[in-house]
Amino acid sequence: MTQSIQSVDRVVLVTGAAGFIGSQLVDVLLASGCSVIGVDDFSRGTEQNIARARKHPKFELHTADLADENAVLSTLAPLLAGRPIAEVWHLAANSDIPAGVRDPRVDHRNTFMTTFNTLLLMRELKIPRIAFASTSAVYGENKDLLRETTGPLLPISNYGAMKLAAEGLISAAVEAYLEQAHIFRFPNVLGPRLTHGIIYDFLNKLKRDPAEMEVLGNGTQQKPYLHVKDLIQAMLFIREKANDRVNLFNIGPEDEGATVAEIAKAVLAGVKSDAPIRYTGGDRGWVGDVPRFRYSVDKLAKLGWRSTSSSLEVVRRTVAEALAPEEPI
Repeated sequence: MTQSIQSVDRVVLVTGAAGFIGSQLVDVLLASGCSVIGVDDFSRGTEQNIARARKHPKFELHTADLADENAVLSTLAPLLAGRPIAEVWHLAANSDIPAGVRDPRVDHRNTFMTTFNTLLLMRELKIPRIAFASTSAVYGENKDLLRETTGPLLPISNYGAMKLAAEGLISAAVEAYLEQAHIFRFPNVLGPRLTHGIIYDFLNKLKRDPAEMEVLGNGTQQKPYLHVKDLIQAMLFIREKANDRVNLFNIGPEDEGATVAEIAKAVLAGVKSDAPIRYTGGDRGWVGDVPRFRYSVDKLAKLGWRSTSSSLEVVRRTVAEALAPEEPI
């Protein structure tokens, strides 16, 4: 039986701690009584994201590049040696799929190598458990309902390929030296502190040119969306309830998703704009973009967790949050 994540004074290491999802996970872990050691290279994370955590007596942050093996083993490992770290929540990765298309080294370095070196660190420090942020992109373009048992897995983006390779590294590490792994395959995640993604892009496009909303593709692309706070709830629930050595779960809503056209209209409504929408055409937004997929979350539902919001409700909530930022720390 795994030890409860709610245990007071439990020490947890979070990579990507200053990022969109990582920083909000840190806040929840601290609120639960955990001591949190954060690691981030600030390539996408921000000081603003961890401003609240910085004031907590049980939080510490180390700036380190997890893609650099020397920095991890020669600098970070000695700093953490002797600490009773119970597990690693590994969220450090490239999150910009088009960036990995433009330069495939981005995903190799920032997704695969960060995982490889995190596992080296865990072996060095004898940290027994990992919780890993994976993605629906590992499935590739597949018209079938995507289940955890779906295969073969043929990603169409470097991002998905390196996440899948990272899953393989973790599986092998469990066989060799880890006690347990939880692997979470995310849908599209929205909410406060966004650094990328469709709503972030739409709002920025309107700031640059309020006279028009450019939409990549034909608007029919359709994907499931989950709010970051629900995602974190689901991850913690799985971590508590799923006790196999390797625990693999899709996380997402139970609907078939929201279309890009629906999201564009929701953003325009949120900013009270009547700007026309201009579609660039084609059935996808960029190379490596999976235009639509259907996500099975039956396994998670059987474990006992369900999302209470539809994809379009999450979109509308995120637009409202983006227009009314978090209260000052």
